[in-house]
Amino acid sequence: MTPAPAADDSGAATQGLIAASDAHSAHNYHPLPVVVATADGAWMTDVEGRRYLDMLAGYSALNFGHGNRRLIEAAKAQLERVTLTSRAFHHDRFAEFCTQLAELCGMEMVLPMNTGAEAVETAVKTARKWGYRVKGVQDGRARIVVASDNFHGRTTTIVSFSTDPEARADFGPYTPGFDIVPYGDLEALREAITEDTVAVLLEPIQGEAGVLVPPAGYLAAVRELTRERNVLFIADEIQSGLGRTGRTFACEHEGVVPDIYVLGKALGGGVVPVSAVVSSKAVLGVFRPGEHGSTFGGNPLACAVALEVIAMLRTGEFQQRATELGDHLHAELRLLAGTGKVTEVRGRGLWAGVDIDPAYGTGREISEKLMARGVLVKDTHGSTIRIAPPLVISKEDVDWGLDQLRAVLGA
Repeated sequence: MTPAPAADDSGAATQGLIAASDAHSAHNYHPLPVVVATADGAWMTDVEGRRYLDMLAGYSALNFGHGNRRLIEAAKAQLERVTLTSRAFHHDRFAEFCTQLAELCGMEMVLPMNTGAEAVETAVKTARKWGYRVKGVQDGRARIVVASDNFHGRTTTIVSFSTDPEARADFGPYTPGFDIVPYGDLEALREAITEDTVAVLLEPIQGEAGVLVPPAGYLAAVRELTRERNVLFIADEIQSGLGRTGRTFACEHEGVVPDIYVLGKALGGGVVPVSAVVSSKAVLGVFRPGEHGSTFGGNPLACAVALEVIAMLRTGEFQQRATELGDHLHAELRLLAGTGKVTEVRGRGLWAGVDIDPAYGTGREISEKLMARGVLVKDTHGSTIRIAPPLVISKEDVDWGLDQLRAVLGA
């Protein structure tokens, strides 16, 4: 399916809306110059009537596509009943949500929040409290080991252990208690763990860094090491989880079950923000009433949508699509790498980081050229573009999108 002809080639509506946005919103993002008005499946339409193939899927928040009917109907049905109670009261969707999500993860307990960053903050607090109450670390001394080039969010605590200057600059003083080691370096991790270490926090695949897949066996070795040293293994599966890599969780590719899953993005189906920390009673059982919470966390609307997401994942359909279409995507991208115009391709399932030879443009320039041809991706770290289409995308649309990349690169 190719984009329909533009309804208004002048771009006046686009320019006006972007100008108004620039005048009245903080410039904390640098989006591509497209203004989306509607979307369906893997396609979006802008205010000029131009259609674009979405090959980013909201950084994996839209794994099930735009306007997925099952998710929209679940949301609409709940909107007519009750949307918010706060956690001051029980509601009739909460128990089922927690039960179903715990079962999907093979865990026992769920602590729901809203955004991914909130879930990471919750995991950090959980690990520290577990360290003091269960492991016996002296108060105020708990440490968490993280990986360089990580991206876990943008709160003041999270940017304290970022190695990205843009994320950190001018936001200090920084929160102490974190030790940073190179991603994929097991020996550095081993050396960083001390008696005060309460957790190791990792992305099974680093998304913002350019879809970096760790060396084979790394996650399994981390799991073994953390068990050996009585340290929690926290897997941030906010981008990599819920079908994106061809498994429900990216950790499954190495047969690994962490102590804590951190989930978000696709858990809300691109309809509402939903995140969660999922673990055992031995870990999440450390919380007592009043010690942590969220007014909107686990609200009825969020639970209704997330329950439909869980039901869809249970079929295995989306994991299979991500595997099959992902194999095809990576095979085609490897052919592009053979031309010399792409220097490296990484990823797993329907998720790829593509390094463009700088001679052909920066990642931003390539993204803008693709946008002009009706394909939306996003750059990161210089000449890298990320490809992560909705899992509902067709093979024909994947191929059409790749054709546009070949045309942009002259391949």
